[in-house]
Amino acid sequence: MTVRQISVFLENRPAALLEFTKLLEENSIDLRALSLAEAEDFGIVRIIVDDSYKTMQVLKDAGYVCNMTKVLAVEVEDKPGALVKVLKALGDNGVNLEYTYAFLSSKKGSAFMIMRVADNDAAVKALSAAGIKTVCQDDLGALFQ
Repeated sequence: MTVRQISVFLENRPAALLEFTKLLEENSIDLRALSLAEAEDFGIVRIIVDDSYKTMQVLKDAGYVCNMTKVLAVEVEDKPGALVKVLKALGDNGVNLEYTYAFLSSKKGSAFMIMRVADNDAAVKALSAAGIKTVCQDDLGALFQ
């Protein structure tokens, strides 16, 4: 129950993100989620897209340094405290959360978190036991229709 995240190194300079997103637009690649972390000379853009394999090829052909990672997409209720339940399920089972970011879809009453954890299988087991739903790559597209 994972989704494919693409991490891309971008130079930390004016218009770098613009050029990157224009490349996606020119190739009809639809962003589902995006996170940007910066350092002094470069940034790391993490994206979830509609077609990860096509996106990897487009980015590599354009000279970007990128890689694909399996991460979790977790559905949480869109209400105060919902994230606490997720974090408790992971923490109580010794699953380390490396980073997370959120996205919304057209599904009313739900929000979604992308989570990079040390052990995907242990995280899915812990979350499932707590009644928390993970979303797989195949289900991700349906959230945006």
